[in-house]
Amino acid sequence: MTRLQLALNVDDLATSVAFYSKLFGTEPAKTRPGYANFAVAEPPLKLVLIENPGQGGSLNHLGVEVADTGTVDAEQRRLAEAGLASIDERDTTCCYARQDKFWVEGSPHGERWEIYTVLEDAGVRSNDTCCV
Repeated sequence: MTRLQLALNVDDLATSVAFYSKLFGTEPAKTRPGYANFAVAEPPLKLVLIENPGQGGSLNHLGVEVADTGTVDAEQRRLAEAGLASIDERDTTCCYARQDKFWVEGSPHGERWEIYTVLEDAGVRSNDTCCV
């Protein structure tokens, strides 16, 4: 199996575990004092949370690329049902691609998560705030 591993420092492990359980629709595969990891089947991801108070959330943004707009819509509905809010962005240009996507709101430390599909390549990065 090939999957991306992402290790994040978090200020509060319990709050972070609750958020990521909702975001990915699964519980942690392993928890230890100050540590949790998720073996997410879809998308293939090993997410590691390390409790390190005062160091939480130091990334620009994170994302999950999906196959098509229908999948973007399905994920947005699923997360809304789990109580997570989102900001919708359709037919937008970001990071040199025209995309349909949404941003998940309410992460424990302000990390920016996007769920998106690429509609086509674009010749510009854009002037929006997708990659600030």
